[in-house]
Amino acid sequence: MLRVAVPNKGSLADPATRMLVEAGYRQRSDARELVLLDPANDTEFFFLRPRDIATYVGSGQLDVGVTGRDLLLDSGADAEEVMPLGFGGSTFRFAARPGTASDESGFAGLRVATSYPGLVARHLTGLGVHAEVIRLDGAVETAVQLGVADVIADVVQTGSTLRQAGLELLGEPILYSEAVLIRRTGARPTAAVEQLQRRLNGVIVAGAYVIFDYDVRTELLDAACALTPGIESPTVSPLHVEGWVAVRALVPKADTNVAMDALYELGARGILVTDLHACRL
Repeated sequence: MLRVAVPNKGSLADPATRMLVEAGYRQRSDARELVLLDPANDTEFFFLRPRDIATYVGSGQLDVGVTGRDLLLDSGADAEEVMPLGFGGSTFRFAARPGTASDESGFAGLRVATSYPGLVARHLTGLGVHAEVIRLDGAVETAVQLGVADVIADVVQTGSTLRQAGLELLGEPILYSEAVLIRRTGARPTAAVEQLQRRLNGVIVAGAYVIFDYDVRTELLDAACALTPGIESPTVSPLHVEGWVAVRALVPKADTNVAMDALYELGARGILVTDLHACRL
């Protein structure tokens, strides 16, 4: 039986649940459930704190888990990333009051407050910088104002909260994080894990692409296929009307309207766009 760790709460919980449902797995209807059996897929789900998931997977008690890349690296657990899942994106950066330092090279002897001490300590050690890392569980942007730290390291989205605290970003991002599927380091993939990966990848691709169907004259086919090359190649079928063909291809969802306009200008007609629910490529 496949044993999977899923975030119980936090920003990763709902997207992870939706993704697993779209991948064909049963998920809980009651948020108080901490363990859920999915007999149809021979899978058992454990709903855990995102910060704890890497520890459980790294111990070998669970086969795979969904957590943040930042939490995986911060944990120091014997676990590794299997595949990115495309949601929960964030950027991890340093910040301090203006004039404190220009980048990490100026942190020597300073105090760095963060909710990710393992991640930050390893990053600074890798740069050869010796600074004191102070662990805080939240609201680290106030650490400088309260005199607990000289620098903070935290997840940054717009940076408005940091500016309100009188802080500015320093250096390059420490890490670009997102939700990832993880397993124990060096674990051999099983058939059940590979099936889970295929299903999740199918959901990711289905969310990123749409199906284009359109009719075009044969002399314009090459130009039309250049606009919609698909993933491997378009499917082309003859129409009952001589000199015309029907074309079907996958197109990135973000390019939908641009591609439709270009095809129409070229001379294609009957342009239809359909959402994908799942796929295997």
